[in-house]
Amino acid sequence: MNKTTKRSIVAVVVGMLAIIVATTAVDIALHFAGFFPPLGVPLDNRQSLMALSYRIVISIAGAWLTARLAPARPMKHALILGAIGTVLGAMGAAATVNKGLGPAWYPLSLAVLAVPQCWAGGRIFQARHSVS
Repeated sequence: MNKTTKRSIVAVVVGMLAIIVATTAVDIALHFAGFFPPLGVPLDNRQSLMALSYRIVISIAGAWLTARLAPARPMKHALILGAIGTVLGAMGAAATVNKGLGPAWYPLSLAVLAVPQCWAGGRIFQARHSVS
């Protein structure tokens, strides 16, 4: 594996880990603050909308980070991150929809929004750095 390929993989993995760590930290903080119910108790629609909102912002930032770290073609790297998010989101939706774990729309929206939000993060990077 050449150096560019390694840097590409690192860019995507770092973006993914940043998203996972940041969303988990916010989840924990909201559980601790009492905005979310205790662990094991499903979120309601309002709480799920809050979770979706910060996940969108964090995912855009994670895609921006991936684009920033990419050795070349930052948008391609951001979209790869989005594709991975779509696959993981679809797997999560398949495993949780209609299982009484919260609103069915929530995991479905995570899968559907993964590519658009990663495109937005890549686009923000491109706009700020004049990169194609």
